[in-house]
Amino acid sequence: MRQNRRAGLRRGLAGWLIVFWLMMAGSVLAESAMRPIPWPAPAPPFHLRDLAGDFRHLSDFRGRVVVVNFWASWCSPCRQELPSMNRAWSQLQDEKIVMLAINVGEDREAVTAFLEDFPIDFPVLLDSYGNISQRWRVRGLPTTFVLNTRGESVYEIVGERQWDDEAIMQQIRDLNVQERLHDRPFSTSLKSK
Repeated sequence: MRQNRRAGLRRGLAGWLIVFWLMMAGSVLAESAMRPIPWPAPAPPFHLRDLAGDFRHLSDFRGRVVVVNFWASWCSPCRQELPSMNRAWSQLQDEKIVMLAINVGEDREAVTAFLEDFPIDFPVLLDSYGNISQRWRVRGLPTTFVLNTRGESVYEIVGERQWDDEAIMQQIRDLNVQERLHDRPFSTSLKSK
């Protein structure tokens, strides 16, 4: 019986250490700019429910720049950055840029209650069991990935940011412009005389 209690205490302590590490990683690693991923790679696919119960797939957003934010209501840096994401969204939504907030480890009722105090105007998806965050190799909360129009992760940001900061907004806008130029067909209008 004592062994069971000790094992339970160890699991509980390990769980709290993980939570503490996630919170510290989010706040210690925070910077003001986004650093590019040296070798962009395709983002892992997902199909997650939104708050209305409808499934959303990453492939639904192919051809658009996508900002994917992993967060939790208990995460203090997440709470601090979500209002700035909402302000950024209000400026970016007309520019064919998508923002997604993927909640990690909580059910719909808990997320809905949280959003009464911290409203988010862009889609909120539920990763209630943490399977997608594991597949995306989320190391701390909040973690945000910025994907190009081909669905490749080009930025990974661990920690809180002010998403409406002009430097960050410009990086996202520049990526959107670069992607549109990249997707433009090659012109063969040069004629020989």
